[in-house]
Amino acid sequence: MSLLYKLEQITQRHAELQAALSAGTLDGQKFVAASKEFSDLGPLVEAIGAWRRAEQELKDAEAMAADPDMRAMAEEEAAALKKRLPELEHNVKRMLLPKDAADEKNAILEIRAGTGGEEAALFAADLFRMYQRYAAEHGWKFEVMELSETGIGGYKEAIATVSGRGVFARLKFESGVHRVQRVPATEAQGRIHTSAATVAVLPEAEEVDVKIDEKDLRIDVFRASGPGGQSVNTTDSAVRITHLPSGIVVSQQDEKSQHKNRAKAMKILRARLYEAERQRRDDARAADRKGQVGSGDRSERIRTYNFPQSRVTDHRINLTLYSLDQVMEGRGLDQLVDALIADDEAGRLAELAA
Repeated sequence: MSLLYKLEQITQRHAELQAALSAGTLDGQKFVAASKEFSDLGPLVEAIGAWRRAEQELKDAEAMAADPDMRAMAEEEAAALKKRLPELEHNVKRMLLPKDAADEKNAILEIRAGTGGEEAALFAADLFRMYQRYAAEHGWKFEVMELSETGIGGYKEAIATVSGRGVFARLKFESGVHRVQRVPATEAQGRIHTSAATVAVLPEAEEVDVKIDEKDLRIDVFRASGPGGQSVNTTDSAVRITHLPSGIVVSQQDEKSQHKNRAKAMKILRARLYEAERQRRDDARAADRKGQVGSGDRSERIRTYNFPQSRVTDHRINLTLYSLDQVMEGRGLDQLVDALIADDEAGRLAELAA
């Protein structure tokens, strides 16, 4: 379908909806659905109208330039319109891109230490704090759900819920393997070590998003333990939920209440099942788009943090920043996030034009 035909269909549909709503013939759910569609199409139709008006004004200005008395003014107007038209066209195309239904959702952030032993656990803790600071920069709520500590400041696993406006849209490209190159505090020879941590960002799923049948769950309760296996609870308050069809296992032990641990575990389970379904759909749609930024492949090395050179490199878009301190403080992360969002948008716009 050509772009012009698609724009004509959208404009026509908007006019049909306006006529139906004005006629007052719709009631109940039909009226609600039509009102929502009309409202959703409004900004796009407005953008299409602005683009078309500018194109017509350019034609008029070029025709006016044939008159010697009007030429100077007409050529100036035509030059300004030619400069403005690409921006108006880009705006329309950007609004045509399919919206990710999960973009406005809250996110569940999961960080796990990878290869590198204790240093990997320390890096996982650094990343967790980086996202905590980033959330604070954006005014988001950051709620720690689980911390599996190593005893000397590292995290084997850390899970948090991040809540706020457009959280998942900004954090979704963070999923993958994050690699660090630095001299560990325990390294006497001053040698640079390489270790890694895995980040997973999942859209928080509501019960309406994912239906979970109780008979598909195996729920085990056990006594919570602290770092090094020491007992921190004298009751069986920790909960382990196994989703039998998928094999996904979620454990929670941070709360003293078994009920609260179960609620948290179910929240994480829903998010993982929702993300697994999203991933299946995305893989099917993007089978021919190998280099997509938003693949969310957690086995893919996406970024390297080089402390000796104060350098951060995102390998998906070949972007290198020499502001590691600012990135780790959360303030500099937007530069990477904005570039990843722009690259994803450019790729999808290229597909739209194809």
